[in-house]
Amino acid sequence: MSITSLKPPLTSAKALAQGLRADGFVVASAETVAELAHVPVGDLQTLSQYWEGLPRDPYLKDGGRYRFRRHASYEIKKETLDLVPHRAHWQSVDYNALHGGIERWFEPIQKPLLSSPAWQSLLLGLGHILSSLKPVSTWFIEAHQFRIDTTDGIGRPTPEGAHRDGVDFVAVFLLDRVGIKGGETRIFDAQGSAGLRFTLTQPWSLLLMNDERMIHESTPIQPVGDYGYRDTLVLTYRSNGFQDSPNKSQQ
Repeated sequence: MSITSLKPPLTSAKALAQGLRADGFVVASAETVAELAHVPVGDLQTLSQYWEGLPRDPYLKDGGRYRFRRHASYEIKKETLDLVPHRAHWQSVDYNALHGGIERWFEPIQKPLLSSPAWQSLLLGLGHILSSLKPVSTWFIEAHQFRIDTTDGIGRPTPEGAHRDGVDFVAVFLLDRVGIKGGETRIFDAQGSAGLRFTLTQPWSLLLMNDERMIHESTPIQPVGDYGYRDTLVLTYRSNGFQDSPNKSQQ
């Protein structure tokens, strides 16, 4: 397998849809993210405060204590964004061999973040771009706040390894890197052997992928001092309903 190590070219807001169509992925700067969300970059940066105090992920099967997260789900219909009742995050073992097949009830995203106009504009702006590629009646969206830290000496952003998510599109926003090395992004063509690796460093920069075409992972992080962490926001857009357990429960 050939893997090229370089900084990926950044794609402008006007070229995002075409880049996704041609290559299966695009990388965008924080300024481009702000443009597609129709908000100032500073408004996005203000949202980063809600990554402090995330609850620890209780479902890690490797016994780690390095992942913290919150979760919310939405629907977009006719460019109207609606928060749906809190639900479990579920993936089949086909897409997540480590944590698939179980309902994971994460703590909901905090109300001040959910009600932020910049947050809502971000989800809608991304949905608008994706609808130009794949017109759908409804986008089913899951939002995940992540903090990976070095409590155990090493933190694993993707303990399941290289994977797909079982959705149409995946957006990974890098919010912050503090006192760490590693955390390299690696993406691969699902039907071929070509790959690309790079490290997102700019707060609110974005990797946007066609999940049907690309496999992705992030390498472990290690502290450069006593402690470090990496904050990300992951948004998934799916056109044919949420992924739910066959034995769906209510909380």
